[in-house]
Amino acid sequence: MIYGIIIRITVTVKWQGHIYNSGVVELIMKNYGKVAWVEENSIGQEVGIQPGDVLISVNGKTVEDIIDYKYLISDEYLVLEIQKLNGDIWEIDIEKEAAEDLGIRFNNQLLDRERSCANKCIFCFIDQLPPSMRDTLYYKDDDWRLSFLYGNYITLTNLSSKDVERIISQRISPLYISVHTVDSDLRKAMLNNKRAGRIKDQLEVLKDGNISFHCQIVLCPGINDGTKLDETIEYLLSLYPNLLSIAVVPVGLTKHRRRLAKLKPFEADSSKDVIAQVNKWQSLMLQRMGSRLVYAADEFYVTAGMPLPQFHEYEDFPQLENGVGIMSKFKKEFQDGLKHLEGIRYNKNKQISIATGKLASTFMKELIDGFNDRTGMKVSIHEIKNRLFGARVTVAGLVTGGDILRQLSKKTLGQVLLIPDTMLKVGEEVFLDDMTVAQLSSALDTQVVPVEVNGGQLVSTLTQLGRA
Repeated sequence: MIYGIIIRITVTVKWQGHIYNSGVVELIMKNYGKVAWVEENSIGQEVGIQPGDVLISVNGKTVEDIIDYKYLISDEYLVLEIQKLNGDIWEIDIEKEAAEDLGIRFNNQLLDRERSCANKCIFCFIDQLPPSMRDTLYYKDDDWRLSFLYGNYITLTNLSSKDVERIISQRISPLYISVHTVDSDLRKAMLNNKRAGRIKDQLEVLKDGNISFHCQIVLCPGINDGTKLDETIEYLLSLYPNLLSIAVVPVGLTKHRRRLAKLKPFEADSSKDVIAQVNKWQSLMLQRMGSRLVYAADEFYVTAGMPLPQFHEYEDFPQLENGVGIMSKFKKEFQDGLKHLEGIRYNKNKQISIATGKLASTFMKELIDGFNDRTGMKVSIHEIKNRLFGARVTVAGLVTGGDILRQLSKKTLGQVLLIPDTMLKVGEEVFLDDMTVAQLSSALDTQVVPVEVNGGQLVSTLTQLGRA
């Protein structure tokens, strides 16, 4: 690698005690391009980039966002323009491998403002949140860059022609797209946005540009199910191989739906109907394409009282984040973990509790009964009813610390209470109601331990806790 640095001084603007040019002041005020930290032994560290520096350009081009940054630094020869804290501007010449990262991380993950949702979807879960929760929970993003980077679902309603050009020219693929229906008038009504009716044209443009995408359909009984669901699935499957998968998920309804559209929940019979439709399309696509492509969320099977599909039927599990196949995957991981229990001595007096939501409680009890039989331990499952969001919200990821405390405070929990880490804010031990794990532990007088949602990891954790 070859580095060269040219320093030139530009003194035009003083801001917060430092000297900058006017363009960099704007970047700093927006918190775009400002370096948060630099990885040890990275190229960025070797050329002297430090936290507080501001990236102005790469190869003479202003960086629009993090996607643009990653695209621009993929070249083998770079010229970075960096504004230092003292106002100096450094031009840094770098020769590197094409795929080599610079090791620079920014205060703003996008290097730009996130794009918010312009829709007013009749099924929007955020509109059903109770008041007085932390502000970030009420923010609705609809940003194609976050879709590519993190798998966030987008509706395409705020996509400009320039965005489409960038997606295609920079090969931003795959994307995750909320379709819901391909009926133009119905989609406009469901999203409450007149721009929502262009979905077929938009998907065709992405297909022609060789962009791949995963799709989701949030299903509302009596609105976009039945023949409308068949119509949507049939069209989306025609976009294969650019179409990578389809998730069909049930609408989520909380008790906080005042002044919102009247929607019905899925019951046992209506869930069975959805499963039958999905099975029909899976069989057809398996014969034609060798892949099922379309999958129903786990919640449909639990609500219908039907067995979950086998592990192999989810193929490469393309829609796990949508609650599709999580339980079958977890079961396989758990059963594989049980195979490694031979020869381990357990403290049979050790009592451990596990808290989960209503959706998975019966499923988890069956698995844990098998573990208890094998080890002689006393692990118990506690189903937590969702008082904050309402009884129809049954997933573990929306259980709050307050609900756990209220429902378990008078129960004998043993030495440890395990919770799935999906109950917590990513990267922090904080529940949706802002209660911390430490606060819950103190209030219950029991150690509370978050565990990754992985069957093998749960077996491993229980084994470590239960060794004699």
